[in-house]
Amino acid sequence: HRHHPERHEQLATMAEEATAAMANVALAEDDAGAEDFSAGRVGVAPPLDTGMTLDERYELCRSVGEECIQEAELRNLLDKKPVPVCYDGFEPSGRMHIAQGVMKCLNVNKLTKAGCHFKFWVADWFALMNNKMGGDLKKIQKVGQYMVEVWKAVGMDLSRVEFIWSSEEINKRGHEYWPLVLDIARRNKLARILRCTQIMGRSETDELAASQIFYPVMQCADIFFLGADICQLGVDQRKVNMLAREYCEDIKRKNKPVILSHHMLMGLKQGQEKMSKSDPESAIFMEDSEADVNVKLKKAYCPPGIVEGNPCLEYIKYVVIPWCGKFSVTRTEENGGDKDYLAYEEVEADFLAEALHPGDVKPALARHLNQILQPVRDHFQNNPEAKKLLDTIKKYKVTK
Repeated sequence: HRHHPERHEQLATMAEEATAAMANVALAEDDAGAEDFSAGRVGVAPPLDTGMTLDERYELCRSVGEECIQEAELRNLLDKKPVPVCYDGFEPSGRMHIAQGVMKCLNVNKLTKAGCHFKFWVADWFALMNNKMGGDLKKIQKVGQYMVEVWKAVGMDLSRVEFIWSSEEINKRGHEYWPLVLDIARRNKLARILRCTQIMGRSETDELAASQIFYPVMQCADIFFLGADICQLGVDQRKVNMLAREYCEDIKRKNKPVILSHHMLMGLKQGQEKMSKSDPESAIFMEDSEADVNVKLKKAYCPPGIVEGNPCLEYIKYVVIPWCGKFSVTRTEENGGDKDYLAYEEVEADFLAEALHPGDVKPALARHLNQILQPVRDHFQNNPEAKKLLDTIKKYKVTK
């Protein structure tokens, strides 16, 4: 292309047309009434009579995020747009831990209850670029199907949820996708893109394959490609979400995606900031047996009277109380007797005062987690197709 400056101009024009077309879709949706909107886009759930006030819907959505950029924009979106579109992308890359299984389910159910439509971007192509499953697309897709089965079994309300496979959608609408990817790449310096590589669980200093440089640019494009109003990913993905907001400024697009980032659950061992799929001891997985859960929690870091960096208390705060509505401890009378904690703050206060001991926390936590996981175990035990899927996946070697 070196000798063809007009080729560069042509590319720029294509990209501008694609982004302008997408911006117009977004603007048209903003101006459209509820009826036009529900009829206008394929696959988006119809408006929902939530029976909630705007304040209640806002509070419910806001409770999903540890961070929200920006709160006023989220409120305005819920007020003006009949069916806001939320998105999260996930790489089918092995087993599913409890944060992805249970916390994600809680968050999706909150957002759809508030009237949103949730799009899961099953990033099978991205897993391929990031060299998951030894770069075998068929295996990656099997793992994707397994993850959908887990969410169904644990109780995700799928009536306003759709799963979109990146390989299928990009092939189908490549004429929209690639000009957008190239435009984002063209408007950003390499150093800016490299700063985003932590989104893949890689550091900037890792030996990166060239495909891994495309990854943040494509993930940024996904947001516009899927028509997402809310990016509902982990806090670890904020850099690429910010890239999307900066891109909006570049192309003078008024409506930026709202970033609603959820908390990352820490690993079970001391000092593990987040769970690792390559260290099975660092997390509870959705297909763990009762014995697995008990053993992992027995070994888990839980120093008496210390809340800071205590994974057992994190699990109570982010998984058990939101899911079960309480944390129940069973003890002998001389050890303080049985107690139901309805709010996490009560658990923390007793733990700090050493009125609640790790020896009581761990078995109670194990009991609650096993209760949450039981429907998933039953599904993979009793449903022949689900059982076959899990058996197949267990044979795959998980690559980092």
